[in-house]
Amino acid sequence: MIRKLKTALVLAFVAALLILFFRPDYRHGGASLRGKKAKDFSLTLAGKPARLSDLRGQVVVLNFWASWCQPCVGEAPSFNALQARITPLGGTVLGISVDDDAAAYANFLKTYAIIFPTYRDPTKQIPLEYGTTMYPETYVIDRRGRVDRKIIGEQDWTSPAMLAYFNSLLLEK
Repeated sequence: MIRKLKTALVLAFVAALLILFFRPDYRHGGASLRGKKAKDFSLTLAGKPARLSDLRGQVVVLNFWASWCQPCVGEAPSFNALQARITPLGGTVLGISVDDDAAAYANFLKTYAIIFPTYRDPTKQIPLEYGTTMYPETYVIDRRGRVDRKIIGEQDWTSPAMLAYFNSLLLEK
């Protein structure tokens, strides 16, 4: 009897894992997104209305973050360094914060001397449209407006491997 119960529990666990992995909103790793058109959205940059599609022709590193997210704090300096490196080559980092607190958002920008464009989306609608479930989460969008990669979690955006990846994207016309 106990053996049958253990077997049933193991089978139920395996079934639950399979259901989790095959849910449409589970896209860990992002390979399935490659080549798909990036979802366009409206935002305000430097006090002016803008759209993601306004950045077409550039490589866009779209990062969803929050000031309360410790890994987001950890990668802020390397995003600044990446922005400085890719801007002259036709790239940009675009940060979308999900902070509810405008003061916390502003303090983060000041504390970490953020040099890349950012937008605060307290409604969380933009990351929701992208299926973002964890922070930080980053989408690399090529010059044609297509998703090239989805990266979940903190990264060193200036590692040799990352810089080689961005150089290859930035050299594509």
